Amino acid sequence: MTRIKSTSKLWKWNAMKGSWIFFTLSKTATEQVKQLNKAPRRGFGSVRVRATIGQTTWDTSIFPDKTRGYVLPVKAKVRKKEGVGEGDTVTVTLVLT
Repeated sequence: MTRIKSTSKLWKWNAMKGSWIFFTLSKTATEQVKQLNKAPRRGFGSVRVRATIGQTTWDTSIFPDKTRGYVLPVKAKVRKKEGVGEGDTVTVTLVLT
């Protein structure tokens, strides 16, 4: 089981029906995902992962972005539990599932 670590700032994307907080994987982490992901691509090219920030782990997906590489949506529940928000720098550990 390969763990992929990346550190970056959380950022907000505003949509017509609310806003979302995302984490952008580093270029190195994005390349690792591309090399390790052997599963068929899912909707929107998503990749299933188990993500960890601090002491909080959850199952989710990462999504390709043409300009950023892969992005990870970070749920409000996770942000609240870890005391982080938009603009905070966090380290994420991913395991492809």
